[in-house]
Amino acid sequence: MKKITLIILFAVQILLFSQFTVDAQCSLCTKTAQQMGEKPAQGMNSGILYLMMMPFAIVGFIGFRWWKQNKAVEEQS
Repeated sequence: MKKITLIILFAVQILLFSQFTVDAQCSLCTKTAQQMGEKPAQGMNSGILYLMMMPFAIVGFIGFRWWKQNKAVEEQS
């Protein structure tokens, strides 16, 4: 039951946040992107978001593995 609830919650979150555009550019990057045009600016913004999400994904994965390991140890005790 918890897995189903988690999956549904995750799906709803993706649907809600996919409708909004996210600008992840600092002021310098914004000026550079404005000079490059529309398509390169969107690519640059996507690259910044990708680079921003990687550390969060790695830390989340490590935290999940740690939680899973501790849960297994507690069940054995």
